[in-house]
Amino acid sequence: MEKYVYINDRPVLWEEEINILELARKAHIDIPTFCYHSDLSVYGACRLCMVEVEGRGLVTSCSTQPFEGMRVKTHTEQVLKLRKTIVEMLLANHDQNCPQCSRATDCKLRDISNRLNIGKVRFRQTREFKSVDLGSDCLVRDPNKCVLCGDCVRFCDEIQSIGAIDFAGRGLEVNVASAYGKSLAQVDCVNCGQCAAVCPTGAIVVKSDIPQAWTAIHDPSKTVVAQIAPAVRVALGEMFGLAANDMTTGKMVAAMKIIGFDQVYDTSFAADLTVVEEANEFIARKSKGGKLPIFTSCCPAWVKFAEQSFPSLLDNLSSCRSPQQMFGAIAKERLPKLLKVDKKDLVVVSIMPCTAKKYECKRPEFTREDGIPDVDIALTTQEIGRMIKEAGIDFESVEPESFDLPMGFATGAGVIFGNSGGVSEAVLRYAADKFNIPVPENIVLQEVRGVSGLREATLADGNLKIAVVHGLRNARELCDKIVAGEAEYDIVEVMACPGGCTGGAGQPIVLTHKQRRDRTTTLYHADRTMPMHRAQDNPFIHELYDELLIEPNSHKAHELLHTAYRHRKRIDDDELSISTGDAKDRCQIRVCVGTSCYLRGSQDILAKTLQLVEENAWGNYFDIAATFCSEKCDKGPNVTVGDKVIHRAELAHIKQLITEEAARRVK
Repeated sequence: MEKYVYINDRPVLWEEEINILELARKAHIDIPTFCYHSDLSVYGACRLCMVEVEGRGLVTSCSTQPFEGMRVKTHTEQVLKLRKTIVEMLLANHDQNCPQCSRATDCKLRDISNRLNIGKVRFRQTREFKSVDLGSDCLVRDPNKCVLCGDCVRFCDEIQSIGAIDFAGRGLEVNVASAYGKSLAQVDCVNCGQCAAVCPTGAIVVKSDIPQAWTAIHDPSKTVVAQIAPAVRVALGEMFGLAANDMTTGKMVAAMKIIGFDQVYDTSFAADLTVVEEANEFIARKSKGGKLPIFTSCCPAWVKFAEQSFPSLLDNLSSCRSPQQMFGAIAKERLPKLLKVDKKDLVVVSIMPCTAKKYECKRPEFTREDGIPDVDIALTTQEIGRMIKEAGIDFESVEPESFDLPMGFATGAGVIFGNSGGVSEAVLRYAADKFNIPVPENIVLQEVRGVSGLREATLADGNLKIAVVHGLRNARELCDKIVAGEAEYDIVEVMACPGGCTGGAGQPIVLTHKQRRDRTTTLYHADRTMPMHRAQDNPFIHELYDELLIEPNSHKAHELLHTAYRHRKRIDDDELSISTGDAKDRCQIRVCVGTSCYLRGSQDILAKTLQLVEENAWGNYFDIAATFCSEKCDKGPNVTVGDKVIHRAELAHIKQLITEEAARRVK
């Protein structure tokens, strides 16, 4: 039997909508909200979505479930006054220097202010200016533009399971901050940038490297080349009012040539190269009993997450560099000769859908002994779009051009790298003959495609088991099972961002799931139109091996295309001091409170140690501090008392050592 809810006296069919807000959107009424996000838990903090329900009065539409016969008013005089008051109060404490904000064109606060016809703010500022966090290579966090909607906090916790930022303070002092008030660069942020993607204002934005790119382009002594990631081509047009469409690829190349890039190449070429290297690495591991499952290593946010949270799995990661870094290494090796330019005057700029690529290209592993990085500058899709606009180029009307050769030719395997499941599918296309995997004529391996956060496929008569996962919470749960021996796979593909690179935080901001799905579909359509669909069929890849790399996984290939990973601290600091006063001549006690040690009871040891010292008035004898990592996670809890390092520490033993040390000092 059909059920109806009456919104503004009009009947609306109530089906599976969980709240009034979704039901109103179904009725083509856009109730404003800051804190509501369909992928996150209901928060109900901003109160902008208040509506009047007959018999109940004012309620939040995001957290109120409909019932049959409910009568809702969405824009009564009281509701509109309340919304205006809320927005005015937000504006009173908001940095209103909008023309200089990178989110000026898609700021939800500005949009809602215009919709509510707010011309004057009646309230005074009550908060003091807070310093802007500029420490990250990828993101800028400005608390003066924060509306406390909590979207960034919930996404970081609920979708990514990182929790690098959270609410801190009370009352007027409440703010979004990272652990211990440190910069995002110093905590366990993995640079995925999804906090910036869901932020409705400019409180967290992508850090711009546009000035550096313009400087290189305007320097006559520099030859500036660009590589464009596959996911960029299906999203850039959105910045110019165009739908996701692969036809924007040629327009993008032409626009970049007009801007001043000397050569424009396709990162999909390097993706083909990655397929060849990674597939051969996997085949060698599978046939010789090497470390399995092999994890893909194309996503730098996932790699940093693994380094911080799963050091025991680092040997399972493919040693292959990401396509961005493979391209940079090959470009710096071959292009100086081809373009007749000194290597120090060659600038490689990558156009990526991902904020973490900015961090990746600055990793010391990807800078050569001569101090020259393989990739000099990483720009996001948003940034190249702004550069095109800054140059005054009519993007919609520009005549398309083709990528430059040889690194501008790619197969469909390289193109689908931008989708979750695309890396696995590309590797399977390469290894199909080896494992007798039937490949359909249209080259589509449907087993690894889809939208769910975790997908599994068993191929080759059960001899090949694959997992495809996106979103780091899903990755954490999967890795926990693998470490515990509860799940076994041969290949695991991980992408940090929902949907893969097409949903990267460097892409134009998306407001609906449909926009992201359109990008994914368009990328698969691009694959269908390519003349070749398997990486091993790319003639320029063959040429590269013949002239430089010799064969897959050769010594030269490892030198240029492979790397290694290491366990890294979750908090980039040595320690957090707990003792007060001058620590000179005191016995140092250091207790690791990193995740692994914390789970093994280090927090209790720290608390009981402080209690012991305080109860006995031994404060002048000991300097106590919490450390964030002692690099021996598998041996925790790790405690240092003086010059003694104790692994798998027990409280009774630590108390004994402290008591003995205190007795010596009393004498």
